[in-house]
Amino acid sequence: MKLTVVGGGSTYTPELIDGFARLRDTLPVEELVLVDPAADRLELVGGLARRIFARQGHGGRVVTTSDLDAAVDGADAVLLQLRVGGQAARQQDETWPLECGCVGQETTGAGGLAKALRTVPVVLDIAERVRRASPDAWIIDFTNPVGIVTRALLQAGHRAVGLCNVAIGLQRRFAALLGVAPADVHLDHVGLNHLTWETGVRLGGPEGEDVLPRLLAGHGEGIAADLRLPRPLLDRLGVVPSYYLRYYYAHDEVVDELRTKPSRAAEVAEMERQLLEMYGDPALDEKPELLARRGGAYYSEAAVDLAAALLGGSGSPYQVVNTLNRGTLPFLPDDAVIEVPAAVGGKGASPLPVAEVDPLYAGLMAHVTAYEDLALDAALRGGRERVFRALLAHPLVGQYAYAEQLTDRLVAHNREHLAWA
Repeated sequence: MKLTVVGGGSTYTPELIDGFARLRDTLPVEELVLVDPAADRLELVGGLARRIFARQGHGGRVVTTSDLDAAVDGADAVLLQLRVGGQAARQQDETWPLECGCVGQETTGAGGLAKALRTVPVVLDIAERVRRASPDAWIIDFTNPVGIVTRALLQAGHRAVGLCNVAIGLQRRFAALLGVAPADVHLDHVGLNHLTWETGVRLGGPEGEDVLPRLLAGHGEGIAADLRLPRPLLDRLGVVPSYYLRYYYAHDEVVDELRTKPSRAAEVAEMERQLLEMYGDPALDEKPELLARRGGAYYSEAAVDLAAALLGGSGSPYQVVNTLNRGTLPFLPDDAVIEVPAAVGGKGASPLPVAEVDPLYAGLMAHVTAYEDLALDAALRGGRERVFRALLAHPLVGQYAYAEQLTDRLVAHNREHLAWA
């Protein structure tokens, strides 16, 4: 089995490598190709990857290259973990929206739109090259904004499934609180990427006992603290929202907070500097503890599980993924990309039935889906007016004066990445 990681020079990659090494019985990788244009980073990460495989007795071969076409040739699955523009672009995404009184975040709001505009054309070019070289390969997209990027891939006819680590992180958290194995916890997880709610937590499978009320009663304070939302709000809702919902439920509070502290991009850039220095140590043969603070917790386990299921291995039959709605949520278009539990196998991901969604959540999902439609249109066809329309449609922007100002800033900060600008 050959797997290719596009963006293999990312500091995330050792998390992925660790999962491949530990879970080799689930996903028996014989050749792992890390491809990245940044040769200096790639060699550091590749060297550590080989040492992790050796330490854990994995017999697979790790190859590093900057040649994308060679990297994807003959691949069974291709994992995308790109950051077009690097941390410098992320720093901008998190900064200029605040000048207009809007949340500055890399996947949500105006910053998320900027990232989509930079990313979608690049990902589609990569996917076409994968299709030419390995038409049967699965593309697993971890590149943000996952919902928009995955929809672009599926709309273009690619064999693609989107993946986020929010659900698996909550599954692991709830399992620990309940004192059970993670595999025994099934989430009633519903929404769009980075806009999700846990409406049930079931033991034993999709039809198991719902223990969410017990979790909220016994551990509500800790769960609320993790989400940085007030405990009374969780009690009133009776669900566990993703931590990304804080940008919607406490927008002004978050903006004030972001204006008074260093950006997450600055923190990550410093962590990356330290991590790359560690990766260069020839004695290091395991992922360092600092990597847990970088983000992407449990990404490797989710990726292994998904790839194994898609490739006919022993991956879990039910997984939370990003895939086409196909009538699952009747208030959204069939071609919307939703994030829900799905049956995953060699033919892809098929969403499981979802209980009727409370209008409190369905309304916001429909609003953000409309924004994503416009965002994808802007990413595919370009133009200042399309950017303005997407921003005006976003619930975190909404006012025409803000949309005008944000459009100007977005184009100015991303001109080098926008072919039409």
